[in-house]
Amino acid sequence: MKRLIVKCGTYAVVIASFLFVVSISFAQNKLDIEHLMDGTYRLKINVYQPRFEDNDTYSYYDNEWQKHIVDKKGNDKIVERTQEEQIEGAQFLEQVGKNKAYIKDNNLFVNKNGNEKQITFDGDSLDIIIGQSVHRNEFGIEKGLYFSQDGNYLAYYRMDQSMVGDYPLVNTMTREAKHTPIKYPMAGMKSHEVEVWVYDFAKDRKVCLKTRKDNSVEQRENYLTNVCFSADGKTVYIQKLNRKQNHMWLEAYSSESGLLKRVLFEEVSNKYVEPEHPLTFIPNDNGKFLYFSEKDGWQHLYIYDTLGKEIKQLTKGNWMVNDIAGFNDKGTVVYIYATKDSPLERNFYAVNIKDGKITRITLDHGTHTVAFNPKGTRFIDSYSSTEVAYRTVIRDEKGKVIKELDFVKDPFDELSNKPIITIDSLIAKDGTVLYTRMIKPKDFNPNKKYPVIVYVYGGPHAQLITDYWTAGAGNFLPFLATQDYIVWTMDSRGSANRGYEFESAIWHNCGTQEIDDQITGINYLKTLPYVDANRIGVDGWSYGGFMTLGLTLRNPGVFKVATAGGPVIDWKWYEVMYGERYMGTPEDNPEGYEKASLLNYIDNIPDSVRILIMQGYQDNTVLPQHSLEFIRLCVEKKKPVDYFMYTNHEHNVRGKDRVELYKKIFRYYEDFLKK
Repeated sequence: MKRLIVKCGTYAVVIASFLFVVSISFAQNKLDIEHLMDGTYRLKINVYQPRFEDNDTYSYYDNEWQKHIVDKKGNDKIVERTQEEQIEGAQFLEQVGKNKAYIKDNNLFVNKNGNEKQITFDGDSLDIIIGQSVHRNEFGIEKGLYFSQDGNYLAYYRMDQSMVGDYPLVNTMTREAKHTPIKYPMAGMKSHEVEVWVYDFAKDRKVCLKTRKDNSVEQRENYLTNVCFSADGKTVYIQKLNRKQNHMWLEAYSSESGLLKRVLFEEVSNKYVEPEHPLTFIPNDNGKFLYFSEKDGWQHLYIYDTLGKEIKQLTKGNWMVNDIAGFNDKGTVVYIYATKDSPLERNFYAVNIKDGKITRITLDHGTHTVAFNPKGTRFIDSYSSTEVAYRTVIRDEKGKVIKELDFVKDPFDELSNKPIITIDSLIAKDGTVLYTRMIKPKDFNPNKKYPVIVYVYGGPHAQLITDYWTAGAGNFLPFLATQDYIVWTMDSRGSANRGYEFESAIWHNCGTQEIDDQITGINYLKTLPYVDANRIGVDGWSYGGFMTLGLTLRNPGVFKVATAGGPVIDWKWYEVMYGERYMGTPEDNPEGYEKASLLNYIDNIPDSVRILIMQGYQDNTVLPQHSLEFIRLCVEKKKPVDYFMYTNHEHNVRGKDRVELYKKIFRYYEDFLKK
């Protein structure tokens, strides 16, 4: 076992509002596993969360979290931060003007002009959930309280989970282990039931929207997604989805009566419809809105009127609109993030609503976060790329850099063993382009045989390879490369930002197409003279854990070592929303479930392979039942598998224990792959 290096310095890199910490040993001048996460010596970034206050003035926070205001002459002044009023016991606070709404003691409270009033009385911590995110945060749902623009109306979720069984999790940190149940509706089993209510501040009354045609289970289990108000607040829009997730109705409801006004239109798919964005009304033309749809195979923007008539498709092409950032003050231009120039990049574009002309503002390649002034003449662009660790600049409307606000040198440049990171692509048998990333040791010798660690995910809503610092690899994978490994990653079909057909290729058959793609990559690796085909390992977490074990068990003899964290073992134990979208139910798709279940491949485990499974005991996403049942059958069949439980962690291992996780994985490969 190699002795781990002790570091004495750390850089921290901030991209937008996220912090990424990279440790560097200045004494040894080498990347150091011991301090990958602690951030003891942070590089002080000068500009955090910049935004425009008006057309000429912008603000930002410095590294001591002091707020600065910079006027059009460049005068930089520190101003006192406004202290938000604290309400004791309040959670999920939302506010428009003087009207506030929040959750306290599991119930909804409102506060108008300083006067607090309790609105609901039946909320609790398990069965009845009020004003919080529902449907397990799928469909872009991140909260449960929604104000109208004028603050006169508040829409909120009420989720009834009483009909869903209590799934047992156990807290072992008390004197006697404590039962801490959760609600976890599994695929094909009874799901929760959700309502949307609206509270009227002026009239002090609430009404439930009549989203159900009848009281059938089918109607009660519909998904109510992407709640938003019309500009005047008198209409609530909901993208309602059936439980099979193949039929969506865009519906308008009266904020006053709760009655259905109209169904604007429907979307139907032979696979699934996945609404993730609320309607975005066009300023100064509130009779029209922008709507996200993948109906042409790529996520694009469409303009509709409030009667449901499609005016036109605003964006089109073999690329995706990721998000809407806002409009200029005239409402003639909408700003979007999109993959127009590369699926590996996240660029910022101005789209003329009248003629659809698209102008790229972020001319430097990479992954961008942009703030802009009301006129749309100045843009503060914070970005990272494979060449730039972090940079913030001000651009004009043509993308020209006017001023640089901040620049961070790549901290890996200080390393004596800086790894070599390259992005490339392979062509699958059917002609599909599959992007790859390879990380090699700095002193790479093409005449030497290297062990390879394949890092995998392969599931929806994730993209591992991006035009970002370290090509999206973070810092642990580059560390492994400094230890004389080649680290390889491929974004197979099933992953994000490549269009509907690419991502939905796994539908009803998880673990087939994406494994075939990964094996295409493995076969390529074996052709390389510097790859030791007898020393290939594979690592992944969550869907990546499912892929890690699936690759190993369904291709016996290919991998020498596998390390899987929080793996899905059998989709019948996964939750309703995500699980049924991609796999249907065990009753509707028995062959798909049977083929995907890793329990059916345990007999394929050869004695020569080493498998390590890591699991959070409090995991409420991929339940411990998955890995425990896998281990039980491995013991029964006398198959060698190593198992490690993180007793107080959920679906991932965070905080100081993550370093221990990194060390565990690293040592496992040192002991069983490198030799």
